[in-house]
Amino acid sequence: MASSRLGVGSRGLPPPPPLLLLLLLLGPWPAAGHGGKYSREKNEPEPPPQREPGGEFRMEKLNQLWEKAQRLQLSPVKLSELHADLKMQEREEFAWKKLKAEGLDADGERAAKLLRNLSVILAKYGLDGRKDAQAVNSNYLSDTAEDDSLGDPKLEKLWHKAKSSGKFSSEELAKLWRELQHHREKVHEYNVLLDTLSRTEETRENVISPLDVSRVKEDVLYSKHAELKDRLRAINQGYDRLRQVSHRGYSAEAEFEEPRVIDLWDMAKSANFTEKELESFREELKHFEAKIEKHNHYQKQLEISHQKLKHVESFGDQEHVSRNKEKYAMLEEKTKELGYKVKKHFQDLSGRISRARHNEL
Repeated sequence: MASSRLGVGSRGLPPPPPLLLLLLLLGPWPAAGHGGKYSREKNEPEPPPQREPGGEFRMEKLNQLWEKAQRLQLSPVKLSELHADLKMQEREEFAWKKLKAEGLDADGERAAKLLRNLSVILAKYGLDGRKDAQAVNSNYLSDTAEDDSLGDPKLEKLWHKAKSSGKFSSEELAKLWRELQHHREKVHEYNVLLDTLSRTEETRENVISPLDVSRVKEDVLYSKHAELKDRLRAINQGYDRLRQVSHRGYSAEAEFEEPRVIDLWDMAKSANFTEKELESFREELKHFEAKIEKHNHYQKQLEISHQKLKHVESFGDQEHVSRNKEKYAMLEEKTKELGYKVKKHFQDLSGRISRARHNEL
């Protein structure tokens, strides 16, 4: 492998779910000899996707993951984050199915990306069946960190140094804590992608059918190492910045506050944007940051509503319980909606940066 694993904590990251499990979740590959331009399969309408009454998603496999997450009793905020991730996965899978029906993605590049994305989701929310899977905390609910454990000695050292330096206000400490958590999440995703790609390479010659992962050409698999190198470079640059911040504190000229926006801005400045395009991108990032702040606000309100509902339910006042359930359902739906919009906006902005970087070549 061209890139190396980044350790998080003493035990490290557990391996992702088996590749064949992901293949079953992704769906069958097209059979040989079918799918021609004038074949019956191409010209007959595709049957509508299976959907249980009241199901959250159009795809049954995603409904199964959603139901499993609810059985695991994830927090309301984590459930809303998972809901947004699954909505994005569903959107990408339907787009891929359309490409496949048109005879595109012959090398399986988009299919491989879907496998990697699903692997990240399964590992991120503990849906891969591994009890020791590291759960990445992306809730950003508390203004101060109640749990100082980041699972990474280097990050914890930066955090404790900043806390004891006296250079940070309580708001700045909350901001730094969010950035450290975000960095931990990036490391986690990098390691999942690294393991998934490695397993794909190791098993492409030994799969049951020559029409599944082996369709992903070797040059496509190896091209993904460039993506891993970019991620690793961004992680290293992000850590260097966090190290400087923990020593010096935040400057008054900080452009943005949200970790995802900071990452995008740093990448945009190194992309092939003209000055006018970069200024336009800066303004869009301001709107994106406002959208994230609104989403964070609803996440906080959702958690408060959840705690209040549990308290009210213990007293048995049905009218009071009913009112709180109604408010909780409204907040839950709004949080899901905003979460999806944030994820989609982030994906769109990241795509613009990637295209700008591609134009440099």
